[in-house]
This record gives sequence, C-alpha cells and structure tokens, in this order.
Amino acid sequence: MQRRRRGVDVGLILLLSQVFQVGLENIPPVTLGTLALNVFLFLKPLKPLLKVCINVDQGYHQKDWQRLLLAPVHHADDWHLYFNMVSLLWKGIKLERKLGSVLFGYIIAVFSVLIGIVYMVLEFALAELLNDPSYKMNCAVGFSGVLFALKVLNNHYHPGGTSNIMGIPVSSRYACWLELVAIHLCSPGTSFAGHLAGILVGLMYTLGPLKMLMKATAGGFSYFNYSARQRDYYSGHSRHPSYPYNTPGDYDMYTGGLTEEEQFERALRNSLHDRGFSAGSHSNERRPYGFWFPPEQLSEEEVRRQRLNRFDRW
Repeated sequence: MQRRRRGVDVGLILLLSQVFQVGLENIPPVTLGTLALNVFLFLKPLKPLLKVCINVDQGYHQKDWQRLLLAPVHHADDWHLYFNMVSLLWKGIKLERKLGSVLFGYIIAVFSVLIGIVYMVLEFALAELLNDPSYKMNCAVGFSGVLFALKVLNNHYHPGGTSNIMGIPVSSRYACWLELVAIHLCSPGTSFAGHLAGILVGLMYTLGPLKMLMKATAGGFSYFNYSARQRDYYSGHSRHPSYPYNTPGDYDMYTGGLTEEEQFERALRNSLHDRGFSAGSHSNERRPYGFWFPPEQLSEEEVRRQRLNRFDRW
C-alpha cells in the first residue's frame, strides 16, 4: 500500500479552508487536537503505509500491536484525509460539546484501538467462513472506522431527524447502515469491515456494556457524569458584544441552573406564552441570551423597569 500523491494536495488545502471558515475558536480542543494530529501525520508520517496499516497477519500473527495506534491516524491520500477530517469536524463539535472534552477524548482513544481489534476479528471470521486467507492480508488505514462509531453516538445523543443518502431521505437512526453500503458500492476500495467495525463499536457503547466498562476502567463514575453535564467554553461563552457577562465558566446564567429537560420545558412554555402576549408589552424588547423567565403579572411600572434593566433578569 503506497500513498497516492498528485502534486498539490488539493484536499489538504480545502480542509484548511474549511477549518478556518468554521473558526479555530469554535472548535473544541480534543476535536481540534485530533484533527491536527491527523494532518501532521499526513505531512510527516511516522512510517510508510505498509508499516502502519492494520490486518490480521501483521497485527495478530506477527504481534505488531503498534499498528492499532498508528493505523487510524494515517491516510492514503489528501482526499482520504479531507473527507475524514471534515466529518470529524462536525461530529466532534457536536459530541464534544455534549459530552465534555475529557470524556470525548477518552472515547476517541478507546474507539481508535478497539475498532482495530474488531476489524481483525471480522476479517479473521471472513477468512475462516469463506476459506479465503486473503482476508487476513487486507490492510486498512484511516479514521473512518472511528467516524462511523461517532456517528452512532451522535444519533444516540441527538435522536430524531433525517439524513439524505444519495438523494434518499433516511431516518438518522439507520443512516449509518445505508452509508456503509453506499460507500462500499461507490468506492469499492474502501474497507467495508473497517466501517462495520466502527458501527459495531458504537453500538457496543450505546446499547452494550462498553460504556460501563470504560467508566469502571477509568475509575471515575462521578467525574465522568459531571463531565457529561458540563458545558465547555465553546458552548457557554456569549459572543454578543452588548451582553455584559463574558466569563466562560458561569454556565448557570445561560441555563438558569436547569437540566436539559427542564430547559426544553421552559422554552416550550415561553413559546406558548409569547403567542398570547400582547403586542405592545414585549414584542419590541430584545431578550437576553438564554432562557427567559416571564413574570406571572406585570404592572406598568414593572414593565418599564424591566425594559430599562433587560440584561439583569438573572
């Protein structure tokens, strides 16, 4: 397996353009660090691809376990890197904000190794079932297996919605399975077993025992539960220039100390309240960032006072 190079790395240029379009300050640290590591190892690979790709023969029979660490962060060419890292960019931003940087980084590290193991198990099973030893020689590199696992997690933590796969609207819950087939049909050279391994590891985390095993291994149940609830800088920092609060750690001023379910209920009640609210009361008033707690009854004096101090509701 040799890296395919075509002079100028157009895919790398497009990736950097995408990153700066999103803005470095809007990308959480683990997502940004993982992306940077993949780009760095694309430009300065530790070894040739044949020395880092994972397969049954080299990984298991030859005991070359370092391939489990190296294979996910090396890519065959600039377009391979581009598509994987753009996918990581969007999935990482959503999941890292939801789970917290520590837990998300832990998931990335565990998934990267575990997917390589599951991939070898699948290839070994195919070789034995079909009596074809060539499956043991299939060598895979790239971050796409991890991305399939993250897609399963993203659909788990952000349920509902639909995805458009080759013009076909599909429930996000099943989109990863259709993508698995579609990618293999459109690009036969991709690793079907590697992508399938990613989906299986994602399901092991969301539906199986992997999540509990990871917490038990880390030995920090309370810490990781806290980490999952905590908002990081990127989701808690207000960027409106006129808003007086600008400290990244004071999350309660945005949520009112409510849980996600309570925030949703409050937002729904506020929305229903707005429909019946008189046009002259608050329709022209700019409300502060976050959830607004409407008063039960307002006198004219109270309305005037709140208009003058609309940023001091908390």
